[in-house]
Amino acid sequence: MEEFTVKAEKIVSGGNCLCHIDGKAVFVPYALPEEILCVEITKKTRDWNMAKIKKILEPSSHRTEPFCPLYGICGGCNMQHIDSDFQKEIRKKLLLENFERAGVFLEDDVDVIFGENKGYRARIRLSDGGFYQKGSHSVIGVDFCPVATKEINEWLSKNPFESRPKGSLKLFADKRVKNASHIAISKENAQKSGHKKARFSGTVGGKSFEENKCELEILKKTLAFDVRGFFQSNLDVLEKSIAHITGKIKGFRALDVYAGVGTFSAFLSDNFDFVTLVEHNRDALVYAEQNLAGKKHESYGLPASLWAKRNAKNAIAFDAAVIDPPREGIERDTLDWFCKESKIPVIQSVSCDSATHARDVSKLIKAGYTLKKLTLLDFYPQTAHTESLAELELK
Repeated sequence: MEEFTVKAEKIVSGGNCLCHIDGKAVFVPYALPEEILCVEITKKTRDWNMAKIKKILEPSSHRTEPFCPLYGICGGCNMQHIDSDFQKEIRKKLLLENFERAGVFLEDDVDVIFGENKGYRARIRLSDGGFYQKGSHSVIGVDFCPVATKEINEWLSKNPFESRPKGSLKLFADKRVKNASHIAISKENAQKSGHKKARFSGTVGGKSFEENKCELEILKKTLAFDVRGFFQSNLDVLEKSIAHITGKIKGFRALDVYAGVGTFSAFLSDNFDFVTLVEHNRDALVYAEQNLAGKKHESYGLPASLWAKRNAKNAIAFDAAVIDPPREGIERDTLDWFCKESKIPVIQSVSCDSATHARDVSKLIKAGYTLKKLTLLDFYPQTAHTESLAELELK
């Protein structure tokens, strides 16, 4: 393979560093902006190449020694070679670049809601007892993960790799988990569950619904969810984000679209007389009903686009909305309703994908909303992943 000397330019979405050789884009993992590198081309395509570092000739002042011995082998982290403060700056820049590409330019800096850089991750998935190796399905035995919570690492140390269940095993462990061991473990693994058909699209139904329930103490409230499904794994940043997103809005009626298990609704119900939840996963809504017990609310077990067509026109006016869609962003029919019909004065738009978030916020701005603040929700230190909050007000 060919070797070249290059100057790294900037980190792009996904965490690789962009360089150019003879005008052609080359992406280099584990490089930092402004570094001078000797690289070897590992993959060629018509439009771009991939390369690996052979030698760092002039390192960045932000380069640091990775703290995990499996860094670069495990497929999880990809920013441990960068000091924590500069990581945040990179993720802010990645977020901002996506918004600028969508034609959204900020007057103020991007805020950051962040927590600890290690020991934060409360949720892991084991495959045949270990983690997948980067870029393959080979399994690595892991007895300690420095980005995981103390409770997860206690379980890993007490359950040797060889004795762990085969298949897929999901663990959620943190001091906030409300049982004696502070850990919830999925009761089904891939070998046993096979290809069970879910009752509704996106659900994890089955007779072990209660067996897989995990209960957390979040900001003095108990929230339940299915450990086999999704719940945010950085609970410190989640608590700060909930307080920021729901604490500054109040009124009579609130709308929570893509509501999940009612994580935001449980706190919106403190500041609003009535909350409407829209969520396609009806199993998640079963937990939402538990999480909002005693609060005035209504739940729609429908895709947001279908709710917008069938029910939104008959809804009483909302004073505020929280929107938290999947990576694909807000569905077209739902976004059209927000832009053309809803007239909701305040929208707290949350996203786990900054590119689709920027696209959706751009359309809301064109429909008459003002972007008051953009915040990086820094849920995943040591990675290039960005989640964000856009605070919007109708002009």
